[in-house]
Parts: sequence; C-alpha cells; structure tokens
Amino acid sequence: MKTLLLTLMTLCLFTLNFRAQAQEEFIWLDPYRDTDDRIDALLKAMTLEEKASQLIDVSEAIPRLEVPKYCWWNESLHGVARNGRATVFPQAIGMAATFDKELIHDIATAIGAEARAKFLVAMEMDNRSKYAGLTFWSPNVNIFRDPRWGRGQETYGEDPYLSGQMGLNFVQGLQGNHEKYLQAAACAKHYAVHSGPEEDRHVFDAVPNQRDFRETYLPAFKTLVKEGDVEAVMGAYNRVFGEPACGSELLLDDILRKEWGFDGHVVSDCGAIEDFYAHHKVYPSGVEATAAAIKAGTDLNCGKVYKQNIVAAVNQGLITEKEVDDRMRNLLATRFKLGLFDPAELNPYNKVSPDTVECETHRNLAYNAALKSVVLLKNDNDALPLKKDIKTLYVVGPNANNSEVLLGNYFGVSGHMTNILEGIVSKVSLGTSINYKQGILLDRPNNNPIDWSTGEAASADACIAVMGISGLIEGEEGEAIASSSKGDRNNMKLPENQIAYLKKIKSKSKNPLIVIITGGSPINLTEVAEVADAILFAWYPGQEGGDAIGDLIFGNASPSGKLPITFPKSVDQLPAYDDYTMAGRTYRYMDVDPMYPFGYGLSYTSFSYDDIILSKSSIKAKEDLEVTVKITNTGQHTAEDVVQLYLSEYKVKFDAPNHSLKGFQRIKLAPGESKEVSFHISQEERQIFDDQGKAVDPKGKLNITIGNASPMKRSNELGANLKTTTVKIL
Repeated sequence: MKTLLLTLMTLCLFTLNFRAQAQEEFIWLDPYRDTDDRIDALLKAMTLEEKASQLIDVSEAIPRLEVPKYCWWNESLHGVARNGRATVFPQAIGMAATFDKELIHDIATAIGAEARAKFLVAMEMDNRSKYAGLTFWSPNVNIFRDPRWGRGQETYGEDPYLSGQMGLNFVQGLQGNHEKYLQAAACAKHYAVHSGPEEDRHVFDAVPNQRDFRETYLPAFKTLVKEGDVEAVMGAYNRVFGEPACGSELLLDDILRKEWGFDGHVVSDCGAIEDFYAHHKVYPSGVEATAAAIKAGTDLNCGKVYKQNIVAAVNQGLITEKEVDDRMRNLLATRFKLGLFDPAELNPYNKVSPDTVECETHRNLAYNAALKSVVLLKNDNDALPLKKDIKTLYVVGPNANNSEVLLGNYFGVSGHMTNILEGIVSKVSLGTSINYKQGILLDRPNNNPIDWSTGEAASADACIAVMGISGLIEGEEGEAIASSSKGDRNNMKLPENQIAYLKKIKSKSKNPLIVIITGGSPINLTEVAEVADAILFAWYPGQEGGDAIGDLIFGNASPSGKLPITFPKSVDQLPAYDDYTMAGRTYRYMDVDPMYPFGYGLSYTSFSYDDIILSKSSIKAKEDLEVTVKITNTGQHTAEDVVQLYLSEYKVKFDAPNHSLKGFQRIKLAPGESKEVSFHISQEERQIFDDQGKAVDPKGKLNITIGNASPMKRSNELGANLKTTTVKIL
C-alpha cells in the first residue's frame, strides 16, 4: 500500500512539474508576461522552416506550439471589405471631399468595431480565411497626382496635407486608443511614389526629384507614422530610384525606421517580391529577392516567395537566422497587440456585439458622409433645390437605378443600399408624376435606335440625368473589366454617348436639366456644363448615397463637399502620365486654369469672409503664428462650409509650390449666423524643400489665404470667397 501511495505521489509531482515546465515553455500564451519575453520564447521554440511559414500572408498553424493559422490580408478602405455584410461608407475619395477629420475618425472607429465583431463570429465558426482577420491594408495615402490613374479613387486626393490629415484620423479611429490592445491594425500604403500607370506598376521605376520626393510623395506617410503610430506600412510594386520599393534600404530602413522611428511591421504588396526577379529583373531568382527584401526590412511577404526561399537564403549565407527573427519579431508584436494569443475576455475590444454591424449609428455615419461628400459644381439660376411638389419629373441615365455606382472598389456589401433613383423617389411628393427610363447604355451607343426617353424627359418640369462612370471603367489592374488600359482612364471625357444624350434632351427643352455624375476621378465636364443647369458630383457614395442625394436635390440639406482633386479641362492640360515630377500637376504646381479647382464646391446659401486677423504682422523663422477670420452665412439656407487656409508666394531661389493647404475646418451656420475660425501655423508647416530635398524655412513676405477654395484665378472666376493677407518672416 505504501509503495502504491508513493508511486501515485511521484506520478502526481511529475505531472505537476511537467505542466509547470510546459507552461514555462509556452510563455507566449501567458498574457501577464512581458511581450518581448513572450516573443523571444516563441522565436526560440520555432524551427527556421516554421518561421518561413509565418512570414507570408497566410501564416500557417503550428499545432505543436499552439500557434493558430492567421490570414494577414484584409481590407477596409471604406468599410470592412470582401468579407460579407458590413456598412458601406463612401469611397475614400468621397470621404476626402467631406474635409471632415472628425467624421472620418468616427467612420474608422465604426469600421474597426464591425471588423472586431465579424472576427469574433468568424472565430466561433473556425473561419480563418482571407479577409476575415484584423490586419487591414488601409488607408491608401498615395498622392492622386494624375486624374488618369484608375486607383486614385482609393486615395484622399492630390494634396499631401489633406491626405495626411484624413489618413491620420482613419488610422487613429480604426486602431483605437487602448494602451495595450489594438481594435484593428491599419496599414499605410503603397510606400512610396506610387500612382500609375496601372499597366506598368510591376516594372516601373519612379525617379522623382528630391524636392518632389520630400514635399509631395512622403509627407502623408510621415504623418501616419509619426503622429498616427500606424501599425503597418505596405511597400509598393514599383521601383524607387532604381530599387524595388519592398527591397529599398533607403525607404524602409533609412527613412521609415531610422528617420521616422517606425516600430510596426512592413508588408509587401501582393506579388511585389516576385516582381524583383520576374518583372523588375534586378535579382536573378527568388532566393536573392528574398534576401534583399529581408535585409531591407520587409517583414511580411504577400505571396509565397519567402516560404519557398528563406531556408535556402540562410543556408547560402545571404541572410542570417537573426535577420529572419527580426522580421518575425515585428509581426508577432502586431499579433500580440491584437490579443490573438490572449484570452478573449482580457481584450476590451472583444466586448463588441454582433449587432454593431450595420447598426443605425453606423448607417447614420454613412448617410452623413455621403451627404457631406457630394460636390455642387454648377447651379445656374438656382436650378437646385427642386420643389418636392414639382408636377412632373423625369429620371434618366445608366447610373440612376444602378447600385454598382454606390460601391467603388475594395467594398463590402450591405442589405440596406439605396440607389440614386430610389433616393429621389423617396423624397418627392406623392402627387408628383415621376417617371424613369435608363435611356442609354453606360459607355457605348444603344443597339436599338428607337428613342422613347429624350422627348418625355424634355417635356417634364425637370429632368434628372444620372450619368458618369463606374468600377467597370476605372479601378485596379484586373478589376475594371470594361477598361482597355487595365483600369486607368487615358481619356478623361465622359463617354461620348452620354454627352450626345444630354445634348439631345436639352435641345428639346428649356426646363431644368440636373446632371448627377458618379465616378472616382476627375472627368472632363466642359461639354456637360454647356447644357446642364446644375451639376452634382456624387463620387461612389456608399450604401446611403441615394438617400443623401435625394435630400440634397429637394433641399432637405445643402451641398457642402469640396473637391479633393483638381478637375482639368482635358488631358491636354496634363504632363505625361508616366512622368513623376510634379511640375504642372495639381493645384500646387499648375500654371493653367482648370475646369474646377481643388477645394471648390458650391452651396445653396452664400457666405462672406471678413479680413484675416494675424496674431503678429511679422514673426521670426522659428515662431508660430495664429490667424483668425470671421465667416457669416449671408443666404437663406442653413449650411456647412469648409474653411481652408493656404500659404503662397514663397520667396526662395528654387521652385516652390504655388500654393499649399495647411489647415481646414468644417463649420455649420444658420442664416445670418457668424463664427470665428482660427488656425495655428507652425514653423514646420511653413517649411518647404529645396532641390536637394532639405527642409528650408522661408523668409520675407508670405501670403496667407483663407477661403472656401484654393487660391487660383479660376476659383475667383467661379465666385469662391478668398481673403489674403501677408506676414513678414524675419
């Protein structure tokens, strides 16, 4: 009996010791241990082959170490994307048109909450597939430097300051503000100097001058890293100064980590490391490409090149296992911040309810974003708003009853989408006779020549024509299936059949012709402006777009969107598409008058701007400056305006921007109401870059303009409010 008891006690002690030893060995599963210790222990436990399996976008499960499978590739550009039901907000370019930092922060917070809710349900289903995770490859803060780029719709426009501020608020909202955990991980992409042509993105070498590199292409990324603490940065497909972006020590080590202090992880665009040898042909094979990317600082390979070549690269002495560990360390840090190795109850973001997906609050955010994004470009003789009790109304156009134009690209899907026709019909009086015919195809002549729509449309008291383009015509390399140039638009014009149709309607009628344009990029609207009484640019407005547009048309709200990108008159005003110098591009460097300037957008009311008041008339180069202006609603409608501050007329011996946006605020005013708006201009915000890419503090007189459009001649011609004063910098 004593022998049996002794045996049982020994076995018990052995079991307890074994469990304690296992717990000590598996300390990466202990949420109360130091994160660095957890990472060190897990790295020590992994084989080199297992590490290689973790450095790709589909990180494989390691059952013996209780490491689950994780798919890093997830999308949330304007709502959780490619993963079923979610709230669909306006496309990014439309959100930029709101010029509303607080709104985009709230939207991104909502996206993060929906992402976390969907992730928790997916885990209950053991669904670890692509797009069901928490590491989101958004936002896109590339500069929309050329209107022909099909992916420009994914960006926040052409201005580095606007892009940085909108991207910053997106990152902060998506990631949350908990001291230990992330709600979801954001990613600044595509780093860097990346904006078309789409068909050349796998072979192109972007070689901007150093001034443009520092003044245009890098600032938004810098803002997201230094101010937003963005968790990830995605390297671009193209080369920069001869090196593939995902293998560039200049971009990834010298600037990103050493200069800006980035401490997150770097992911390659999908297939970008394969491009090193398959398309750029700067390395002979996958082994050398893997070594170059690992050494430069790309942690995660979207693709399979790392998995296939890391072991060989180490065995051949091209990289060390320590360098592999350095890449692993950054990825594991992100997984720990997301709480993926911790008990769910410890992470406050896991308390979110599944009911948050498409909840009323999030739908209201989508509505407000759509409402604030629509830009009124023309409104002759107050054609808008229409009266709700209009007797006869006719709606035509290929995009009126088309939910495709609500979405843009990188979208989710919703069971609550309202297209533009539905939005219009829902607002008009029950007594109104309202009819609809599509009338024409999107981008080609009708096969059937019989025309039953233009005469009926012309005879109505007003005609609303919903025209424009869609994701069929513009988008990423393989998505725009009706594009002949892999998603780009080499011709900025509206399809000819649409223009001819509008002209035919107008030739038969003197009644108002209201044209709504959908699209994610500037369109040549010169011919449309000749026949339309009013033009609304709607972008891709998201699931609530139709409802918002209906309210704008019938005066339940006033348009307040502003253009985040210049609308040239034609491609003749643009430099060569593949030229990455900024001369002649965007409002900052154009010397010709565009059709519609950056920052421009009309309202149903009128605003007056008083003279600018400076805190000092002269300052030292390192001093800050406060500027104030009073705005008054002098019209008859309650409305919002976007107050914009620009710096101009730099007195330097090198080429400087003509104008630079350095502040903006959205305000709401009732008729007769006034409000003072103040801006703080720091030394850093006044800096510009010389030909060597070095920051320079300008001296002498500097123009400060505050108004509701960029300070271009064309803005004045279109009736924008602009006030300018001068400060002397000693």
